Amino acid sequence: MLSKNDIKNIKGLEQKKFRDERGLFVAEGHKLVGELLGIFNCILLVATDEWAGSHANTPARRIEVVSADELKRASLLRSPQDVLAVFQIPDWTQTISSAAKQNLVLALDDVQDPGNLGTIARIADWFGIKDIFCSKGTADIFNPKAVQATMGAIARVKIHYTDLVKEISALPASIPVYGTFLDGETIYNTPLSANGVIIMGNEGNGISKEVGKTVNRRLYIPNWPAGAATSESLNVAIATAIVCSEFRRR
Repeated sequence: MLSKNDIKNIKGLEQKKFRDERGLFVAEGHKLVGELLGIFNCILLVATDEWAGSHANTPARRIEVVSADELKRASLLRSPQDVLAVFQIPDWTQTISSAAKQNLVLALDDVQDPGNLGTIARIADWFGIKDIFCSKGTADIFNPKAVQATMGAIARVKIHYTDLVKEISALPASIPVYGTFLDGETIYNTPLSANGVIIMGNEGNGISKEVGKTVNRRLYIPNWPAGAATSESLNVAIATAIVCSEFRRR
């Protein structure tokens, strides 16, 4: 049975300050929890009898079998599913330099929306990108909305928070740093490498001036037909999908 304190602690993880203090985050739903169990350390798993009965030997420190009403009281979702889990936030350690020497990595410059961030993690997972480096102003990947939007991608894609300007500026000149700009070269005509950094910018302002100075290959996603009146810009997650797809197509 869940106590009032248990429910309070779970609800508290909706706020970043409590996630940071406790080093914990919440995931909900059959697919998402199933993806993360065994990858992250599960502190508490709350499930209906039906879910628990069909998932024997679940790797969790504590398991509480509850009614649907109890689960609803603890859930952060409007329409709870049959399982909720509290996991330890992992300690991912990686530098842009070590990751980008051999592989393609993403860098996010102040992406604000948790849904966009989670979707970008899912896109990275689809295209085999294992590391995403975020500015300190980027949304928290362990925000419940971001976690849900990843659809389990955080089991395979590591998200790091760092000083992008400092880290990217220190890269050897041989490592390409790509960014999307309105005055860039059309991505479909530009040589693209199998390794390096792809920077995606803020939803409203794009790549900041400071981070933009680290870019040595400016890209542009052209609209169609050229010169036609269109939307002002693409959603950052959609733009990321287009860019990653073109890199992998090569």
